Amino acid sequence: MKKLATIIFLCFLIFPSVAQTQDHKKLIDLDLGWEKALLESDVDFLSNLLAVDFVWVHNHASLIDGREAVVAKAKRIQAGQPNDTRGRVSRDQKVVVLGNTAVVSGYTVVDRGPSPVTYHFMRTYVKEKGQYKLLANHTMAIPDEELKGK
Repeated sequence: MKKLATIIFLCFLIFPSVAQTQDHKKLIDLDLGWEKALLESDVDFLSNLLAVDFVWVHNHASLIDGREAVVAKAKRIQAGQPNDTRGRVSRDQKVVVLGNTAVVSGYTVVDRGPSPVTYHFMRTYVKEKGQYKLLANHTMAIPDEELKGK
């Protein structure tokens, strides 16, 4: 009986961490999908990912976009508007999950020429009906002189 109680106790300890690890991987994959959708102006992916009240605060709050603005820009690019973004590469992602809310943070190098710019990002996802939606995105350019060691 003591062995059974110990096994049950261990299961309660192990299963939440396995589920959390699966959510972490799912969130990093979803976040990489966000970067790819921005690069490729994937209207369907963006429309499905972004929460209705999505907000994106850009560098120094120089621009604040909502869901409609992000999707509209992707549609314009798909219709032929020039897009100078040649690459988006994320790294050093960290995931924190609390209940139905998750935060993914890390760095993205965006290549628009003449030289790439590194941004720190923090994105907030909320799980609704079993699916994560991107609710908020904050990006901040990091000056080249501050990049050493990052």
